[in-house]
Amino acid sequence: MDKHLILGVHICDRLKRVADVQALFSEYGKCIKTRVGLHEPESPLEPTGLVLLEMWGDEARCFELARKLNEIDGVDVQQMVFGH
Repeated sequence: MDKHLILGVHICDRLKRVADVQALFSEYGKCIKTRVGLHEPESPLEPTGLVLLEMWGDEARCFELARKLNEIDGVDVQQMVFGH
């Protein structure tokens, strides 16, 4: 990939959506270089979640993951793309 791609994945009602999101993370695992989960430290059962993904490899496949995540009700994906 000639770009540096970061996906921000915001998950509303994460306890309901976690299985669908995790299934896609597993399916596209070879495209995920770094995964960072952000949550409120005092509330492990916080209903929303934010995951940052540093992507690498086949660019089309990376954007395909973003599209599929966005198709899940209650999941919003934002992209940061940096050129080299």
